[in-house]
Amino acid sequence: MGRSGGGGGRPWVQSSNSRWRYLNPSYYLNRPKRLALLLIAFVVVTFVVWDRQTVSTADHLHQETNAKVQEAVHEELNYTGELLSATSFARQLVDQMLLAKAYVIIAKEYDNLKLAWEFSSHIRTCQRLLSKAAVRGQSITEVEARPLVSGLAYLINKAQDAHYDIATKLVTLRNHAQALEERAVAATVQSVYLARVASGAVPKNQYCLTVRLMVDWFNKPALKQQVDDLRNSPRLVDNSLYHFCIFSENVLASSAVVNSTVSNADHPQQLVFHIITSESNYHAMQVWFLSNDFKGSTIEVQKLEDFHWMNSSYFPVRNSENESDSKFSNPKYIPLLDHLKFYIPDIHPSLEKVIYLDDDVIVQKDLTPLFSLDLHGNVNGAVETCLEGFHRYHRYLNFSNPIISSQFDPQACGWAFGMNVFDLIAWKKANVTSRYRYWMEQNIDQTLWKKETLPVGLLSFNGLTEPLDRRWHVLGLGHDLGLDDRLIESAAVLHYDGYMKPWLELAYERYKPQWDRYVNLRHPYLIRCNAMEGK
Repeated sequence: MGRSGGGGGRPWVQSSNSRWRYLNPSYYLNRPKRLALLLIAFVVVTFVVWDRQTVSTADHLHQETNAKVQEAVHEELNYTGELLSATSFARQLVDQMLLAKAYVIIAKEYDNLKLAWEFSSHIRTCQRLLSKAAVRGQSITEVEARPLVSGLAYLINKAQDAHYDIATKLVTLRNHAQALEERAVAATVQSVYLARVASGAVPKNQYCLTVRLMVDWFNKPALKQQVDDLRNSPRLVDNSLYHFCIFSENVLASSAVVNSTVSNADHPQQLVFHIITSESNYHAMQVWFLSNDFKGSTIEVQKLEDFHWMNSSYFPVRNSENESDSKFSNPKYIPLLDHLKFYIPDIHPSLEKVIYLDDDVIVQKDLTPLFSLDLHGNVNGAVETCLEGFHRYHRYLNFSNPIISSQFDPQACGWAFGMNVFDLIAWKKANVTSRYRYWMEQNIDQTLWKKETLPVGLLSFNGLTEPLDRRWHVLGLGHDLGLDDRLIESAAVLHYDGYMKPWLELAYERYKPQWDRYVNLRHPYLIRCNAMEGK
């Protein structure tokens, strides 16, 4: 059977004007800074009010006659009007209190606790008087207001004599804001570092699984014959079938990707998976996929070391062994394996179209209609990620460098790796791999972008990417707790991008069921390994 029937009448196959919204994580990282800046603005506005009101306060106190006060006592009090009136005693007290509260903060900053206590005491007295006036329904009289206004005026003059002037306060608050920002940045750096360490660690139960599978490889010679037979299978190069590429060292994660894909396919026996891993995990991968049923799909496992034509010259990546803060210290970011997706046409020269899947995704819909999707001559079908300006080109690339700024638009829309449709015929025609090698050589000193592969992907596939409907690929399950449930339910592919991987203890519990659904936790290997770990 071929792919002609793969269209399946799905109304959202073609890319269109999708309107999903994503939350921006950077909003939460900048919160301390914004609070501090709001505090500065509050003090500035308050001082303007004080400078204006101080001159007029004494005059207003003398201008109000006892006759007017007595007349107001018998009138129904409009308390809102009192607070809004520039000539009422209530409004004057409120203005004085606002300024006094600012001085409380400043006095505490200078460790003048006595002055701060005196301000606080007068503020409480003002609050009691305002509450009393509101309850009795009568305006505050001059007799009641005069001692409080005078007392606060005395304390404010005392604070000014202590050099708590406007300039000093602004400098203090700016320093306070800067300190808060530095603490927030430090906390963020620490949390990212710890999350990176955690995400790079192999859980005990998965290490146990890998060891048990490797033991089986050496104890069961028949498995080697099965691998040899599979290498010669014509299905591996049959373009009437649906081919998927996965590059991973994680047995359980790769299994979840394959299992979820075949479980939701209309014709799983027409699916072919090409998995490439490192030599250290090769035998475990082979045993797992040969020993488990994946609904008749074909699964080929290869190891990177078997590609003798490929050496370090194919990956212009600077040696980073001496860099302490390097993604290359994380198994997820081994240079050769992580960059291997840019050589798919060289690895599979007979294939015409493939779907690339990261090992941290879960498939919820039949993906075969994507093979019938018209990419309009483009190479890469991908979901764009620029609904909020955070994910445009300027987010990933250094536009202060003329090599970048002279050739690319900083507002160009970014897209995501994780679920990509690659037309390998168009790829070869556009010579995308040569583009990749060129840009990697330009960035040998890492001045154009950091070590991730997405920036070089944006450059290599620039002008060659067809946007897909957003429901094909929903990101954020590894870092964003605010995703809409309806978006998750409608997604064809869920991507746990970020450090909160679903196979780790630090994963978000809200999103774990979607991944656990495709992991056979009752498998004998997993039961024994989980028991050893105490789960």
